[in-house]
Amino acid sequence: MLLSNSSLPFSYFPSFGIVDLSRIDACLFVHSSLEKVFSVGDAYCGDFLGMLPNGKGKYTWSDGTIYEGDWEEGKMTGMGCIVWPSGSRYEGEFSGGYLHGQGAYITADKCTYDGAWRMNTKHGFGRKKYSNSDLYEGSWKEGLRQGSGKYIWSSGNSYIGTWKDGTMSGKGLLKWANGDKFYGSWLNGLRDGSGFYRFADGGCYCGNWSRGSKDGRGTFYPSGSKHISLKKWCKSAGLQGILRGESCQSLIGNHGSLRDELSQGSSLSAEENKREEPQIKRSISERVSSGSLVSSSGQISTKASAERDWILGDIEKELSMKDSSCKAASCSVDDDQQDRKDEIDIALEREYMQGVLIRERVRKISGKSHKAKSHGKFSSKEVKPSSCLRISNSNQSHYFMYNLQLGIRYTVGKITPVPAREVRSTDFSKQARIKMFFPKKGSQLTPPHYSLDFYWKDYCPMVFRNLRELFKLDAADYMMSICGDDGLREISSPGKSGSMFYVSHDDRFVIKTLRKSELEVFLKMLPRYYDHVKLHENTLITKFFGLHRIELKCGRKVRFVVMGNMFYTELSIHRRYDLKGSTYGRFTSKEKIKGNGTLKDLDLSYEFYMDRSLRDALFEQIELDCMFLQSQDIIDYSLLLGLHFRAPEHLKTIIESPDASNNSENNPSINAGLSVPPTGLMLVTHEPGSVNTEPGPHIRGSTLRAYSVGDKEVDLLLPGTGRLRVQLGVNMPAMANRKVQENDADSMEVELFEVYDVVLYLGIIDILQDYSLKKKIEHAGKSVFLDPMSISVLEPKLYARRFINFLEKVFPDP
Repeated sequence: MLLSNSSLPFSYFPSFGIVDLSRIDACLFVHSSLEKVFSVGDAYCGDFLGMLPNGKGKYTWSDGTIYEGDWEEGKMTGMGCIVWPSGSRYEGEFSGGYLHGQGAYITADKCTYDGAWRMNTKHGFGRKKYSNSDLYEGSWKEGLRQGSGKYIWSSGNSYIGTWKDGTMSGKGLLKWANGDKFYGSWLNGLRDGSGFYRFADGGCYCGNWSRGSKDGRGTFYPSGSKHISLKKWCKSAGLQGILRGESCQSLIGNHGSLRDELSQGSSLSAEENKREEPQIKRSISERVSSGSLVSSSGQISTKASAERDWILGDIEKELSMKDSSCKAASCSVDDDQQDRKDEIDIALEREYMQGVLIRERVRKISGKSHKAKSHGKFSSKEVKPSSCLRISNSNQSHYFMYNLQLGIRYTVGKITPVPAREVRSTDFSKQARIKMFFPKKGSQLTPPHYSLDFYWKDYCPMVFRNLRELFKLDAADYMMSICGDDGLREISSPGKSGSMFYVSHDDRFVIKTLRKSELEVFLKMLPRYYDHVKLHENTLITKFFGLHRIELKCGRKVRFVVMGNMFYTELSIHRRYDLKGSTYGRFTSKEKIKGNGTLKDLDLSYEFYMDRSLRDALFEQIELDCMFLQSQDIIDYSLLLGLHFRAPEHLKTIIESPDASNNSENNPSINAGLSVPPTGLMLVTHEPGSVNTEPGPHIRGSTLRAYSVGDKEVDLLLPGTGRLRVQLGVNMPAMANRKVQENDADSMEVELFEVYDVVLYLGIIDILQDYSLKKKIEHAGKSVFLDPMSISVLEPKLYARRFINFLEKVFPDP
């Protein structure tokens, strides 16, 4: 039966060419096969169902594009092959007119991809070989490398690890063709965070990197010397998740720019991020069958998960392999062992600022003492016997972290759907607390789990839900940060309280265990704390996001609080200080100073000069916060101060020059004696579109104004790094003057500067100790033998005044 043109609807043809059947003379056939040429120049030969292609068929567009394969109700669905005029070709699965499922794609320049697709983009597990012979095998998301993957450059370099948005981000291993290896943290294709770098000759450097350059403290072990194993270092740096226990006797340290090393890998350029995919135009009338898409996606996800484990297994294999050069060095050491019995190994403790070596100390150690010292330096788990949670073995710590994640996931999931409302007085009462039993087998309200049975108690859930919203913290981000697959890591306690500390995998949140007395103080103070942070958006007092308790069946109770990490920043924190204003016992042992521990009042040898308006805003808020703490009878709090040092530009030029870069590693004193005023920071007028304005776990409310820029809101411009929003206690620029510096010849330490550009991060912490009867007795007892103003314990009003007076000396009026 013949139909007129006007009676034909739009087809569901894929829009490699948009087909309008209203302009085509056609016939209505049922399960019939014919060849038809359309007026637009397209042609179809195959089966029809009614007016639509259905079954097997071949469609040729007027531009030369050809598809041959399965059709379903006018849409390419099933197996098929499509060839473009350019010579590109795809053969594999289709669904709803899209490249969807498993398929192989070959471009005209012989670039190939074989793997999973989702709606015309690479998505899932796949293998891509580039036209320059580079090879990537791993996970993809929306056309970009994301997840676990292995990349091999044509030059012989290779990377195995995690990816994000097409670049190396997360944990991974890069192996150079010359045998050097780096295992550690990456961000946007650059080394960023903790890392372990092994040279091909067996020497290694373990330390921190920032934006591809060494930044902070680290240790260099020359070839042939004894040093920390990879297994121990990964455990201390929180990177042990992929390893299963193998250690490598020597690891890694090229000092050139990674960006230069990888410049020959064209696949890491901006070209890859353009998401080169087969271009498929689509008709606005097309609809995609959701059922077929979901089914196919599930298969892709399952395969990608299995392939991920196989890819990451290569990291363990690579790190456990010993290069032939390392073996030779090892044999040489063994053969000469008798002659070296009494020889002392040497390690170089170094400190860098953005790639500039500013300090070096030679450490002479014997094998036995080295082992002991390296444990103290690199181990991040130092749990004291007085801890709130006494750990008899590592499994119990694991159970605690797992139970904590289960509880927080339950709490946030339960309270988030509740309609938002103002906090009431009843929300602070005992009746507002929620208690839930988590049996191992699960229940109607709790999921099954592999931990121990436990009771979960959530204190004032509506109050903390409102606090999180007040701090502009997204509930999903909060839950994923703490309860994500990467888990939590335990860190050593910097104080005498014996509390245990855990940090989320992305460093945004800190979890601290509490004593019962601290919990009671917090609950008593909570209503006033809520009012204070609501009234003062720039408060320097710690941000609290949740208060919980875990109780095991044996009766052991662990109370803990979730806080924002004050040092969550893209910049490296080179020094940390805990400042109270007291002097008795307020110094740090030399062993901790050599590491990256938190220093105290008497260790501080700097004065910090900042813009007049910034300083005025800082002390105005300190006064308000101290008045609040005084009203709650709180003492023993401190200012946690983090310093990011900026290396002067003239030294960066020296280090980056070809001649100097070859000598700076072995001759750290080439710049000794320089004392040049820093010029690396600049305050500029605030531009919201030029800086990150997203709220963070420690971000304050408003952008600060600077006197030097006409009392306007300002951003901090860091040459070669970026532009940061200046807020109270966050990204605050200052000039650090060293008060006193005595040269100690025995330490072999060289100070390059007396004046530094620094970026400050600060806040008031430890606010859960009240002036109790026990503290009053302690104050009275110590005052008999010591100056009352020198000891930490002091009446709240005097404590606040001493605290402010001390900080006024640390941050003098310019």
